[in-house]
Amino acid sequence: MKVTFHEDFYQVYTSDPAAAPGRLEAVAEAIEPHTTFVSAEPAVRQHIAAVHSVMHIQQVENHGLYDIAALAAGGALQAAQIGLTEPCFALIRPPGHHASAASAWGFCFFNNMAVAMVALREQQKIESACVLDIDLHYGDGTENILRNRSWATVVNIEAHSRRRYLQQVEAAMKNCRVDLIGISAGFDNHKDDWGGLLHTEDYEQIGSLVRSAALRHGGGCFAVLEGGYNHDVLGENVLALMQGMTGR
Repeated sequence: MKVTFHEDFYQVYTSDPAAAPGRLEAVAEAIEPHTTFVSAEPAVRQHIAAVHSVMHIQQVENHGLYDIAALAAGGALQAAQIGLTEPCFALIRPPGHHASAASAWGFCFFNNMAVAMVALREQQKIESACVLDIDLHYGDGTENILRNRSWATVVNIEAHSRRRYLQQVEAAMKNCRVDLIGISAGFDNHKDDWGGLLHTEDYEQIGSLVRSAALRHGGGCFAVLEGGYNHDVLGENVLALMQGMTGR
C-alpha cells in the first residue's frame, strides 16, 4: 500500500503531543515492510486558500509553522489523488481536523482533509465525497468547512461503547455512495490510548468497511493521520487500518 510521507515530519515543530519525538518513527517502523513510501510535496497556497482565510494563513506563517503545515496538507492531497485508484494512507503531521476556515486548535493548523477534498472537487476529479472521522475528538474543523458543501458528507463517530462504535461505522458505510471516502484516522480511541475504547483489530474492521463501501460504488478511499499518542501501539493500529483498507 502506498503511503505519502516526508522525513521533515520527524521534526519536533512544537511542544504538543502530535509533534512529540518518536511518534512518526514508531509508525514508519511498523508499516515499512508493507509499504511503498511516496514523498510528500507541499500543498500550493491556492489549495490552502480555498478552505482557509488569508488572516488564518498569515497567523500560521507568523508562528513559523507554514512550511510543515503546507507539507502535511500536500501529503493529504497526494493520498487523496492516489486513493481514487487504490487505497492510500497519509503519514503526516500536524493533524488537521480541528482547523476551521479562520481558526484552529487541538494541535492542528491547516485542515488537511478539507484541503484534499476541495482541491479534487475543484479539479473535477470527484463529484461527491465522504469524510469518516474516527478520532477520539469530534472533527469540528472539517465539519465547519465542509458542512455547507452539498457534495460532501462528514461523519463523526461518537459512540461510547466498542460495540456501538463499530455499529455506527458500519451503518455510515452501508449508506455511503460517493466517489471518494477519506478517513480522518485518529487512533487515540484505542484501549491503550486516551480514549480506552477500541482494540487494534477494530481498526482493521473499520478499514475493511470503508473499502467495501468504496468498491460498491466504484469509488476510492484514503486515510490521513490525525490523533494517536501512545507510541507503543500507534504503529500497530495504523497497520491494522491499512490492512483493512487493502483487504489483506
